[in-house]
Amino acid sequence: QVQLVESGGGLVQAGGSLRLSCAASGSIGVMGWYRQAPGKQRELVALIASGGSTNYADSMKGRSIISRDNAKNTVYLQMNSLKPEDTAVYYCNARRLGMEYWGKGTLVTVSS
Repeated sequence: QVQLVESGGGLVQAGGSLRLSCAASGSIGVMGWYRQAPGKQRELVALIASGGSTNYADSMKGRSIISRDNAKNTVYLQMNSLKPEDTAVYYCNARRLGMEYWGKGTLVTVSS
Protein backbone atom coordinates (compact mmCIF):
# COMPACT_ATOMS: atom_id res chain seq x y z
CA GLN A 1 0.00 0.00 0.00
CA VAL A 2 1.31 3.45 -0.97
CA GLN A 3 0.18 6.62 0.73
CA LEU A 4 0.29 9.99 -0.99
CA VAL A 5 0.31 13.27 0.90
CA GLU A 6 -0.28 16.49 -1.00
CA SER A 7 0.57 20.02 0.06
CA GLY A 8 0.81 23.49 -1.41
CA GLY A 9 -2.75 24.35 -2.29
CA GLY A 10 -4.37 27.61 -1.31
CA LEU A 11 -5.85 30.86 -2.47
CA VAL A 12 -4.11 32.87 -5.14
CA GLN A 13 -5.07 35.77 -7.36
CA ALA A 14 -5.41 35.34 -11.09
CA GLY A 15 -2.01 35.53 -12.73
CA GLY A 16 -0.29 34.16 -9.66
CA SER A 17 1.63 30.96 -9.07
CA LEU A 18 1.46 27.95 -6.80
CA ARG A 19 3.64 24.92 -6.30
CA LEU A 20 2.04 21.66 -5.29
CA SER A 21 3.96 18.79 -3.73
CA CYS A 22 3.08 15.15 -3.26
CA ALA A 23 5.15 12.79 -1.17
CA ALA A 24 4.74 9.04 -1.62
CA SER A 25 5.44 6.53 1.14
CA GLY A 26 7.41 4.32 -1.24
CA SER A 27 9.00 4.15 -4.65
CA ILE A 28 6.61 4.81 -7.49
CA GLY A 29 6.47 4.54 -11.26
CA VAL A 30 4.35 7.10 -13.05
CA MET A 31 3.23 10.01 -10.90
CA GLY A 32 0.87 12.76 -11.82
CA TRP A 33 -1.70 15.35 -10.97
CA TYR A 34 -5.39 15.41 -11.73
CA ARG A 35 -7.99 18.00 -10.80
CA GLN A 36 -11.70 18.14 -10.25
CA ALA A 37 -13.65 21.37 -10.37
CA PRO A 38 -17.11 21.65 -8.79
CA GLY A 39 -19.68 19.87 -10.92
CA LYS A 40 -17.08 18.51 -13.33
CA GLN A 41 -15.31 15.23 -13.86
CA ARG A 42 -11.79 14.63 -12.67
CA GLU A 43 -9.29 15.44 -15.42
CA LEU A 44 -5.62 14.99 -16.09
CA VAL A 45 -3.28 17.90 -15.43
CA ALA A 46 0.15 16.35 -15.96
CA LEU A 47 2.06 13.06 -15.69
CA ILE A 48 5.72 12.24 -15.24
CA ALA A 49 7.39 8.87 -15.62
CA SER A 50 10.20 7.67 -13.39
CA GLY A 51 12.65 8.49 -16.18
CA GLY A 52 11.38 12.06 -16.43
CA SER A 53 9.24 12.02 -19.55
CA THR A 54 6.17 14.21 -19.16
CA ASN A 55 2.67 14.64 -20.52
CA TYR A 56 0.47 17.70 -20.02
CA ALA A 57 -3.17 18.45 -20.57
CA ASP A 58 -3.69 21.12 -23.22
CA SER A 59 -5.22 23.42 -20.62
CA MET A 60 -1.98 23.51 -18.63
CA LYS A 61 0.65 23.38 -21.35
CA GLY A 62 3.00 26.32 -21.12
CA ARG A 63 1.66 27.29 -17.69
CA SER A 64 2.81 24.37 -15.59
CA ILE A 65 5.87 22.24 -15.00
CA ILE A 66 5.75 18.79 -13.43
CA SER A 67 8.92 17.42 -11.89
CA ARG A 68 9.95 14.72 -9.47
CA ASP A 69 12.64 13.83 -6.99
CA ASN A 70 12.97 10.05 -7.09
CA ALA A 71 15.22 10.01 -4.03
CA LYS A 72 12.39 11.61 -2.05
CA ASN A 73 9.53 9.84 -3.87
CA THR A 74 8.04 13.27 -4.40
CA VAL A 75 6.36 14.90 -7.37
CA TYR A 76 5.89 18.63 -7.82
CA LEU A 77 3.58 20.75 -9.93
CA GLN A 78 4.59 24.35 -10.54
CA MET A 79 1.60 26.29 -11.85
CA ASN A 80 1.96 29.78 -13.27
CA SER A 81 -0.38 32.36 -14.79
CA LEU A 82 -3.25 30.82 -12.90
CA LYS A 83 -6.80 31.53 -14.03
CA PRO A 84 -10.09 31.36 -12.13
CA GLU A 85 -11.00 28.30 -14.19
CA ASP A 86 -8.03 26.49 -12.64
CA THR A 87 -9.93 26.45 -9.36
CA ALA A 88 -10.31 22.82 -8.35
CA VAL A 89 -9.24 20.13 -5.94
CA TYR A 90 -5.92 18.81 -7.19
CA TYR A 91 -5.20 15.12 -6.62
CA CYS A 92 -1.88 13.36 -6.69
CA ASN A 93 -1.86 10.04 -8.53
CA ALA A 94 0.73 7.29 -8.54
CA ARG A 95 1.05 3.92 -10.17
CA ARG A 96 3.14 0.93 -9.13
CA LEU A 97 3.00 -2.74 -10.12
CA GLY A 98 -0.38 -2.36 -11.78
CA MET A 99 -1.91 -0.59 -8.80
CA GLU A 100 -3.11 3.00 -8.75
CA TYR A 101 -3.10 5.27 -5.73
CA TRP A 102 -4.69 8.64 -4.99
CA GLY A 103 -4.04 11.35 -2.48
CA LYS A 104 -6.84 13.07 -0.60
CA GLY A 105 -6.51 16.24 -2.65
CA THR A 106 -5.52 19.83 -2.06
CA LEU A 107 -7.77 22.76 -2.90
CA VAL A 108 -6.55 25.45 -5.26
CA THR A 109 -8.69 28.57 -5.47
CA VAL A 110 -7.90 31.27 -8.00
CA SER A 111 -9.67 34.57 -7.45
CA SER A 112 -10.41 37.00 -10.26
